[in-house]
Amino acid sequence: MLRLAGARLLGDRDYPAVRAVLAADPVASCMVSARVEIAGLDPWRLGGELWAADYRGARSPRLPGLCFSGPNLIPLRGNASALRSFADRALRKQRICSSLVGPSEQVLGLWDELATEWGPAREVRADQPLMALRGQPAVPVDPQVRPVRPDELDRYLPAAIAMFIEEVGVDPRAGDGGASYRARVAELIAGGRAFARFEAGEVVFKAEIGALSRDVGQIQGVWVNPDKRGRGLGTAGTAAVASRLVNSMGRTASLYVNSFNSPALASYRRIGFSQVGRYATVLF
Repeated sequence: MLRLAGARLLGDRDYPAVRAVLAADPVASCMVSARVEIAGLDPWRLGGELWAADYRGARSPRLPGLCFSGPNLIPLRGNASALRSFADRALRKQRICSSLVGPSEQVLGLWDELATEWGPAREVRADQPLMALRGQPAVPVDPQVRPVRPDELDRYLPAAIAMFIEEVGVDPRAGDGGASYRARVAELIAGGRAFARFEAGEVVFKAEIGALSRDVGQIQGVWVNPDKRGRGLGTAGTAAVASRLVNSMGRTASLYVNSFNSPALASYRRIGFSQVGRYATVLF
């Protein structure tokens, strides 16, 4: 019989086993894969820690549980015992993550273990279809959607802030006046991963590729100026970003969306996205 020994911190020698877990579901693991492929498993380079549920007596190199702890807490694999071990490790120190996000079964199971100490949550989004597109979009793309230039940061940033407030429910400028959020948006622009359609110098559509692994790109921050909604800009614009991922970058395009957002779900399905999993998010 295997005995749960707790969650252990992974290091570079564990890389093959970690890669096997990430490769098993490249769409669901995109956020973590994007970090690991660049930084390896060293916590300082990774910007967080990777934990494994460690079973004493296990002879297989296969990891029975895997969780990333950083700006977000992302459990990717684990049964109830593994999730308890992740919760135990998380509770040993002060919470630093802004959300708990990932495959719904793992997220909601881990939240059950953490809620007494970390709750109440600001919001629990328990049903978020995880969607993917591996081929050409099924609708025409917007030819005016293009990468944002670095010199356009100040024109792009208000739209990014408006999207964040609308989607997350908090102002990203709180705390430090927006310096860290501005730096993050500038980083996305510099990497060619922020896209927009401008009309009369104003952003009317925007979206970003938030995480980019060798196989998958995750689209985030899809937003249409409220005055321009109902014109199909969101569908055509998202199709343009997805086409860039599939055709120019050779990746699967992915995203996740709240199940209650019926217009967005319908739009993504028209583009050709299909559901491949289910995410959940706990916002603090």
